[in-house]
Amino acid sequence: MDQRLQLLKELTEVDGISGYEYAVRDVLRRHLQGVAEEAGQDHLGSLAFRHVGTAPQPRIMLSGHMDEIGFMVNLITPEGYIKFVPVGGWWDQVLLGQRVVVKAAGGDVPGIIGSKPPHILPEEERKKVVEKKDMFIDVGARDRKEAMEVFGIRPGDPIVPVSPFTVLKNPRMVLAKAWDDRLGCALFIETLKELSRVDHPNTLYGVGTTQEEVGLRGAQTAADLVNPDICIATDVGIAGDMPGVKEEEAPVKLGAGPVLYVLDARLIPNRKLKDLFMETARQENLPLQFATMPGGATDGGAITVHGQGVPAVSYGVPVRYIHTHAGIIHLDDVDAAVKLLVAVIRRLDAATVAEIQKA
Repeated sequence: MDQRLQLLKELTEVDGISGYEYAVRDVLRRHLQGVAEEAGQDHLGSLAFRHVGTAPQPRIMLSGHMDEIGFMVNLITPEGYIKFVPVGGWWDQVLLGQRVVVKAAGGDVPGIIGSKPPHILPEEERKKVVEKKDMFIDVGARDRKEAMEVFGIRPGDPIVPVSPFTVLKNPRMVLAKAWDDRLGCALFIETLKELSRVDHPNTLYGVGTTQEEVGLRGAQTAADLVNPDICIATDVGIAGDMPGVKEEEAPVKLGAGPVLYVLDARLIPNRKLKDLFMETARQENLPLQFATMPGGATDGGAITVHGQGVPAVSYGVPVRYIHTHAGIIHLDDVDAAVKLLVAVIRRLDAATVAEIQKA
C-alpha cells in the first residue's frame, strides 16, 4: 500500500464525530511531523500547521474539517436498548441494519441499528420510511443496568458508523466511511508535504477544523487563529454518476478530476480566485469539474466573513454516497486535486493576492 493510500486508510478508519475529533488530531500530527510546524490549537479543538515559504505573507489557509457525521446516546431504555440522536445530517433511509460502535467510557461497544420488523407491521406501515425517532441501537445488553454499569454506556456518548476501508476490484476506487471530510484533511496534508520540498511565495496553513457538520463552528474559531489572506476550503464533491441522477442535479463524476464549487449555501467564491483555479488547471493540463450546492456548505462559508473578509473557494474530491455509512472515491481525483492545489498555491504571491482581495 503506497503512502497516500495508507494516509487515506488511517484518516477514514479513525473515529471522530463533531465535538470528538481528538483522535483525528493525533493522525494529523503524526503525518505532518517534520513537514510543517504546529501553529496552534483553538479552544474548540481546531488544529493548525504552518509551512513558511519564501515569504511570511500572504497567509494561505487550507481548511479541512476533521469531524464526521455520527450519533449520540440520548437515553438507555429499561430493556437495554440505545435511543440516539443524529450528529450531522443523516437520511433516515440509510440507517436501518447498519453496524455502529458506541464510544463508551468502558471501551468500544458494537451494536446495530434496528426497528420493529416489517413482518409484524400493517401493510400500510411497511410502505413508509422508518424515522430515526422510531429506531434504536441493540448492543446485546440484558437491561439498562448492564448497558450502563457493565458496558459503560452513558447518555452523551458518541456513536460512529462501522465501515472498513476497502480497495475495490478496480484498485483506483476505494470504499470507506468519513470521506467527508477526511479527504479534505488528506488534501492539505499531501499539499503541505509537496510544498515543503519546493519554493512557494507565501506561508501555507493546513488546518483541521472541528464541528463543521453541525454549523461550521471550528472554521470560525480557526480563522481567528490563522487570520488568513486567502482560504481554500478542502472538502468533498457530490458525485452524480449513478442511475437516476440528472446532469443538472449533480454533474460531477468519479475519475474526472477535482471539483470547484461555483456556489453553495454559504459561499459565493471570490471570482478572481475561482478564475485562478480555472486558468491554472488549463495551464497545467489538469482536470477540473464544477458544481453548485445550494443545499449544503463548507468551512469556506464561515472563514470568508472573518475580519474584513477573506477571499475563498470551496474545492474538493468527488464522492459517491456522502452522509451514509460508506462512500466511494477515485484515487485519480485525489492525485489531480493535490497537483492543482500545489500549482495554485505557488502562484499566490503578494501581488496576486492583493489583486484577488480587490474582489
